This record gives sequence, C-alpha cells and structure tokens, in this order.
Amino acid sequence: MTNNESSNEFLAAHEDVVKRVLESQPADEVLYDLAELFKVFGDSTRIRILYALIESELCVGDIAQMLNLGQSAVSHQLKLLKDAKLVKFRRDGKVIFYALDDDHVRTILNMGMEHIEE
Repeated sequence: MTNNESSNEFLAAHEDVVKRVLESQPADEVLYDLAELFKVFGDSTRIRILYALIESELCVGDIAQMLNLGQSAVSHQLKLLKDAKLVKFRRDGKVIFYALDDDHVRTILNMGMEHIEE
C-alpha cells in the first residue's frame, strides 16, 4: 500500500449515513458565507453595538459615548455590521441613525445568550 492509498482510506462503517449527510450539506460557498457572518459576531465591540441597537435606534455619537469609544472606531464597526446586513441606517438631516437590520439579528443574539447561560 502506498502513502497515497492509505490517505484515501477511511473507516466509514456507515457509508449510507455518510452519503446521506453529504448530500444534505449546503454548497461550500453557502457554508463560507455563513462562516463569514459568524466572524462578524466574533468581536466584542460589534456585539456591544448590536446589543445597544436592540434597545433603540442610535447615531454614531450616541454609540461612541455609550461604549466609550471614538466615533471613527464606531463608524468602522458599523460599516462591517452594515456590510454583513446586520444593521441598517436612515438619515435624518445630517444625522445617520442605525438600527438592527431585522428580527433575525435579535434572534441570533438571544439564542447565543441563551446558549452561554445554560
């Protein structure tokens, strides 16, 4: 047996199960997009911003004050959240207000909190 042959052998006792599971898997591109979404949740500053937006629509200045951060740092994080379709914005004169994009974001945060509190 060559090295190549041994690396292609697996101990799959349940080939029918493996085949069924593989057939039900989303496409690699979809899984990549999902992983990228979860990366956005991997920063505590962004989580803090999202939690603030659960309570109320806020402008950059309000968020910066609440989190004790500079406005440019908050703006950078909001851009990442907006690009990930987690927050939306509206303009009122010169002020831009941010809010959670939809209830899915609230659900994801709530489910995550429930999970860590178990």
